[in-house]
Amino acid sequence: MMKLLKTVKVLNLPDGWICAGFVRSKIWDTLHGYGERTTLQDIDVIYYDDKNRDKKMEKQLEKTLISLLPNVPWSVKNEARMHSRNGVEPYISSTDAIAKFPETATALGIKLDKQDNLVLIAPHGIKDVINLTVRPTPYFTANKERIAVYENRIQKKNWKLTWNRLIITQHINE
Repeated sequence: MMKLLKTVKVLNLPDGWICAGFVRSKIWDTLHGYGERTTLQDIDVIYYDDKNRDKKMEKQLEKTLISLLPNVPWSVKNEARMHSRNGVEPYISSTDAIAKFPETATALGIKLDKQDNLVLIAPHGIKDVINLTVRPTPYFTANKERIAVYENRIQKKNWKLTWNRLIITQHINE
């Protein structure tokens, strides 16, 4: 994980983070006693640059990461433009975007600061991820369409197949 974090740090991305499954899955793997990390579909790298919202820049950054660390499934997204893809109001930062991820346990980001200290962003805290609880973020509980997206995502991801101790909830107050 440190190798990947150091590689992303080289890009010096504005408001840059590795997020979602990169953090969540490591915690769940550890809590399930797995000796090896489960496979990740991708490594989600996000940043916020409202001065350059060109998708081509994201692809160039992915190519740079691949040249530095081949065989890693990099996925780079500028959160300054992702609101249009997601059909929501514009995000104001990477933290704002992370706060609006579907699940509280996935709304996590990590990066290295200038001294290579780990920095964690967890807009909804870490209680759910360490308690193996999957629930929608308040943003997703705010309307029925988002709840449907959350429920479809939970079904599609089928995380309990990999992490059988997970507790999947439907509503934020469960």
